[in-house]
Amino acid sequence: MATKRPVEQRGVGSDSNTGDRRLLRFDRVERAAHWINALLFGILMATALPLYFAHVEALVGRRELIVQIHTWSGLALPVPLVISLAGSWGARFRRDLRRINLWMSEETRWLRGLGRERLPELDKFNPGQKLNALFIGGSIAVMLGTGIVLKWVSWFPLGWRTGATFVHDVLAAAIFIVVFGHIAFALTHRDALRSMFKGWVTESWAARHAPRWLQEEQAAAATPESASANELT
Repeated sequence: MATKRPVEQRGVGSDSNTGDRRLLRFDRVERAAHWINALLFGILMATALPLYFAHVEALVGRRELIVQIHTWSGLALPVPLVISLAGSWGARFRRDLRRINLWMSEETRWLRGLGRERLPELDKFNPGQKLNALFIGGSIAVMLGTGIVLKWVSWFPLGWRTGATFVHDVLAAAIFIVVFGHIAFALTHRDALRSMFKGWVTESWAARHAPRWLQEEQAAAATPESASANELT
């Protein structure tokens, strides 16, 4: 008789310290894409400072080199995401993107109420994480487009440069705020941060923070064995 497969077989075992079951939250492809993307964002933010502030430029010097690093880092920014989403290796990443773009009515009401209503039973990502991901994705596209206009201005009408400069500058300031906020939240949520390094969370963490996702994982873990049982009977 077929036995029900435990949840950890879909994940990465169990926590040796607590005996709590582990669930795979992010695979290697997702983690690599995140950290390469974070590195490129860090380079762009670091090189932006001397380009925007004269006193920082005076300390650093070598403006032309900084411009080149900033330009090519910006052009490279979408590359790891595109590679990670392509092919069979990106299946889990693509599923997570669909989750981010799927908003439950309870989540939108929670956002409209600015968090005053009770937070709904959550899927893998909470509304704040979804907004952050959408903002970062949109920012990459907008900053790439405006950056191209600013770098190769002779290809575009002069009026485009004015608009591109304004959008690039304002969005850059917003990115600094969001990125530092993201880091601050990550540092105060150690289990979630660990999942971006090691890939896993405990089942008890998922029960508290992502119960709908946990139920989905439990059902998926049981389904193959259930199908086998049906065939045997």
